Amino acid sequence: MRPIIKGSCPKDSHGRALVFTDYRNAHGELIKRLGQYCSYCEMKIGASLAVEHIQPIHTEGVSSDIQERKESWDNFLLACTNCNSIKGNNDVVLDEYFWPHRDNTFLALTYAEGGVITPSAQLSTELKRKARNTITLTGLDRNPLHDSKKSDRRWENRREVWNIACDAKADLFRHDTSVLRKRIVSEAIGHGFWSVWMRVFQDDPDMCKRLINAFPGTCSDCFDEQKAYLPIQRSTGKI
Repeated sequence: MRPIIKGSCPKDSHGRALVFTDYRNAHGELIKRLGQYCSYCEMKIGASLAVEHIQPIHTEGVSSDIQERKESWDNFLLACTNCNSIKGNNDVVLDEYFWPHRDNTFLALTYAEGGVITPSAQLSTELKRKARNTITLTGLDRNPLHDSKKSDRRWENRREVWNIACDAKADLFRHDTSVLRKRIVSEAIGHGFWSVWMRVFQDDPDMCKRLINAFPGTCSDCFDEQKAYLPIQRSTGKI
C-alpha cells in the first residue's frame, strides 16, 4: 500500500479552509494530489474512483450521518468500488490499522510473486496483527479461491501487473538505457499498483527513486535515499 501525503485541507481564494458540504466535491483535489489510484488496492481507476470516508459517516445503530466525518478533509481518501464496498460502514478504531496517509504502509505490508499481500515478516506480533487488520479491512487478501465474485478483479489485476513488471525488469537487464527506464515508469503509471513495481525493482535504487517521484503524492520521506531507498519508519505514524 503506497504511503502518501494528502496534505492539509485546500483553501479558497481568501486563504480559508474549504468546507465540503458535499464530500464528492473533494474528488478533484484528492486526484490532483494523489493521482487516479485507489488509496488501498492501488489500482488505477477512471470514472468510478470515489471519495472514501476513512471513518464511516454512519454506523450500525445510528440513524443520522456524523457530520464532522462526512465533511472533513481529514476523513477523505480515494477508493475503488471493491475496496469501498468491502470496507463498508463498519466503524474503525484508527490505531487498529495502518493508513496510507499516516503510516509507512509499504513497510508494513509485503508484496510477493503472484500479487500476494501479507504482513511484513519484520513486524512485531502486535504490528503484524494491525497489518492483518489493514489487509482484511478492504479484502486485499481476496483471490478467486476465496471469492467467486467476478466483479472483484483486484487480485487478478495485481498478478498481471506483477508479471508485466517482471518482464520489464528482464528487458532492462538485457538492455539498460535511460529511455527504457522512462518507458517502464510510464508503464507503471498507466497500470497502477505502485507497490508491485517497487517490490519487483527493490534492488534497483534508480528505479525506486523514479517510481517514488513519478506517482503523485508518494511520501518520499518513507524511504532512505542513503540506503538504496529502503523503507523506513514514518515520523507521523506508527511505522
